[in-house]
Amino acid sequence: MAEKMPKTNSKTKNVKAYKNTGKKQVAKSTKKSAPKKGTQKNRTTQKKPIEKLNIIPLGGLGEIGKNITAYEYKNDIFLVDCGMAFPDEDTPGIDIVIPDFSYLLKNQDKIKGLVITHGHEDHIGAVPYLLKNMNVPIYATHLTIGLIDGKLREHKLLESAKLNIVEAGKTIKLGAFSVEFIHVNHSIPGAVALAIRCPAGLVVQTGDFKIDTTPIHDNVIDLARFGQLGNEGVLALLSDSTNAERPGFTSTERLVGESFSNFFQKAGDHRIIVATFSSNIHRIQQIIDEAVRCGRKVAISGRSMTNVVAVATELGYLSVPSGVIIELETIKNYTPDKLVIITTGSQGEPMSALYRMAFSDHRNVEIIPGDMIIISATPIPGNEKFVSRVVNELMKRGANVVYEKMYDVHVSGHACQEELKLLLSLVKPKFYFPVHGEQKHLIKNARLGEAMGISKGNIITAMNGNVVEISQKGAKIVETVQAGRVLVDGLGVGDVGSVVLRDRKHLAEDGVIVVVMTLDEATGEILSGPEVISRGFVFVKESEELIIDATEAAADALEQCYIKNINDMTAVKSRVRDAVSRCLYERTRRSPMILPIVMYV
Repeated sequence: MAEKMPKTNSKTKNVKAYKNTGKKQVAKSTKKSAPKKGTQKNRTTQKKPIEKLNIIPLGGLGEIGKNITAYEYKNDIFLVDCGMAFPDEDTPGIDIVIPDFSYLLKNQDKIKGLVITHGHEDHIGAVPYLLKNMNVPIYATHLTIGLIDGKLREHKLLESAKLNIVEAGKTIKLGAFSVEFIHVNHSIPGAVALAIRCPAGLVVQTGDFKIDTTPIHDNVIDLARFGQLGNEGVLALLSDSTNAERPGFTSTERLVGESFSNFFQKAGDHRIIVATFSSNIHRIQQIIDEAVRCGRKVAISGRSMTNVVAVATELGYLSVPSGVIIELETIKNYTPDKLVIITTGSQGEPMSALYRMAFSDHRNVEIIPGDMIIISATPIPGNEKFVSRVVNELMKRGANVVYEKMYDVHVSGHACQEELKLLLSLVKPKFYFPVHGEQKHLIKNARLGEAMGISKGNIITAMNGNVVEISQKGAKIVETVQAGRVLVDGLGVGDVGSVVLRDRKHLAEDGVIVVVMTLDEATGEILSGPEVISRGFVFVKESEELIIDATEAAADALEQCYIKNINDMTAVKSRVRDAVSRCLYERTRRSPMILPIVMYV
């Protein structure tokens, strides 16, 4: 079933729509001449060479997010998705994490295009960083292109970008590959699976999907097409593993709408604040619909939420009656019973809008007793502590907080076990390749494949960077290419490595001691200092004796350098660092970072 295409707006006029000409390539028939008499015995039968396809996951395996996969056949490569991941406790100060593009940069002359399955950040977030290195054409459905458009505009890459809108049900040609877009259900409109054809065979990649028989303003997943592909003969199926641990079926999105209706009624005269993923347009639509039904105005908080709502409304994916959405700065003009605020921060991210509300740091929204706050999302693995912290702070301020574990205010956009098995039964692949998920998700999905009758030898459990060679004869990992994570900190891309992260964690855990001293350049005598400065280690006024001991240790080290005629700055710093570190560890059993600063006069 093809995805319904909303109206095109003038702001997307630079986006080139892919046009399907409908022309079919017809191979020329050749009539074989009969062999000459007497030569049949001399003829040898030549076997047709086995065609091989390389599938190279460069992100998305053994992790949540950062999805990117390369398909390589001879001298042609095309990419599926180019996403980012959120930083964790091991990456302090980092803004986002993107894939390592090293392999793609080495082979950029072979790359024919980038196909995007849907518009979530873990599938489009790294697109600007890829385009800064290579200007490959991008193919996606209408809303996905609209969201990429905004990202490229922000990075000043839009003018040179080659953006192509492809409707579900259409097919594009990328070198030796043809790629068919198949409509699926997910938590964002415009999601597609891909049927990838090349001389090696037919491969299906699901993207993120679920089977929702009652979707919000969308068509049901095109199961019939998957069945047709299965009858055609599928070499390999790459399947979403995110919910492979969960039995049964994923609930319909309409269940959340019913919960919203109940909680909006319970809110009474109090203000309602709903936190959800900015890209969950179906969820946002249901919030707006319920607000209209209750006679409330809607304000949007959070940069990403504001951008997505603007794009989705502009392209016709969000239906918003005139006058319903108001500016956040004007909420003071309305009583609490007339307001709904839709905000980012459902993952408890520091500096997100909901986080700033919880800690009284938001410019426009101050939490007041009685506020009903609905967190309509499931914490991404690793974010549970952040979410709990925000919930606790909101409750301290008298808010009534509703979150996913308590009520049906969130349903997943990913297929559970029975849906994965249903798709497997339709596609009937020769090889099964679980993707998109942590190691536990991939292994669980692999076991589902075994339960459906696929032999263990035909199930591929790979890691990022593995080159998986697939042919009609078999599937195996033939080599490993460079694949990992690149850290983005502000405007810096990749300039924060393991050494910098180690120092950041050291500073966060133990603090820093700075030892400043001035020496005579000619003689090495101490002219001033040493002065010991503590930051994040001890409070100087309450630890004067410890600071004095550290100062004496530094002075003794400098005296030994003078006696032994050691003038090399590196050697002097090393001796001072070691002396102060030993002194502090003996007194405190702690090891702060020691930074000696030596000035020669």
